[in-house]
Amino acid sequence: RFELPVERHVKLTIYNVLGQKIKTLVDEMREAGAHSVTWDGTDEEGQPLPSGVYFYRFDAEIVSGTKNMVLVR
Repeated sequence: RFELPVERHVKLTIYNVLGQKIKTLVDEMREAGAHSVTWDGTDEEGQPLPSGVYFYRFDAEIVSGTKNMVLVR
């Protein structure tokens, strides 16, 4: 979940612990306001990924950050 004060280009990408890109969830303009994104635990080809630690990178022009999450199957 994230909130934008103004319209911005948003990119939200999932990475594994090796830093390899797993999936891009969002890569588009989003209008101001609250937004939520759900990851279904799959890669770009739709294949389910194993349980483990993954990282997500959020970029919205001047705001960015990386956080970790745990996928449990």
